Amino acid sequence: MREIYAIAAIAHRDFVKLLRDRVRLIAGFALPLTFVLLLGPMLQAGFGSPGGLNLQTFVFTGVVAQTVWQSAALGVISLIADREEDFSQEIFVSPISRYSIVIGKIIGESLVALPQGLALLIVGVFLGVPMSLATLAAILPVIVLIAVYGGVFGLLILSNMSSQRAANQIFPFVMLPQFFLAGVFNPIHGLPPVLDIASRLAPMRYAVELLRNFYYAAQPTAVAPEMAPAAVNAAVIAVSFVVFFVVGTALFVRAERNR
Repeated sequence: MREIYAIAAIAHRDFVKLLRDRVRLIAGFALPLTFVLLLGPMLQAGFGSPGGLNLQTFVFTGVVAQTVWQSAALGVISLIADREEDFSQEIFVSPISRYSIVIGKIIGESLVALPQGLALLIVGVFLGVPMSLATLAAILPVIVLIAVYGGVFGLLILSNMSSQRAANQIFPFVMLPQFFLAGVFNPIHGLPPVLDIASRLAPMRYAVELLRNFYYAAQPTAVAPEMAPAAVNAAVIAVSFVVFFVVGTALFVRAERNR
């Protein structure tokens, strides 16, 4: 129970910090909202419905997954802020497992990412994106999973960085290519070999495709884009989740011990 209380306390701290940071709330929602309001309708108007595929819905589902995944991943930068403020040293001397500390951070940043995803779903309803109660029931658990998956990826990338400045400089180079390699705005099946390999190495791809797997499964009358089966995407996420979590935690703990 002590470990559970510790996880809950750390997660609650990060969520409360979000509620007090209005700039982050607005900034985190502004860019995906622009994509949903402008890019989706523009593609739909410019290219129509190739093969019957609704491009606005295609972009919308990609942006929801990308937003939640990226927000959770970027939020783990707070690990570095805690390190610079010596907060992580203080909790490391407490009688709780290092895994509880990391899990609490991941859950906290996942909770931070979820309101952005839910807000986009509401916007999608007003834009006319098909969104039945069955669809919401199908994709909401997937959105939670994507948030946690993004958190462990952020842990892997950021845990061994020395400063927030370095993280803010490097992270865009990690994230931006994945916007296109993951198929947020564009189809990714049938890419040239080099790009296909790069796409398969992009973790965001599996988050985006898994959300689309469940969304289109709940919308049987809609034309679905080409994508890998849900079982394949879920298996890749499960395996990479374990790898990211174990390696990221080891790097984080080693960095703290070497200070």
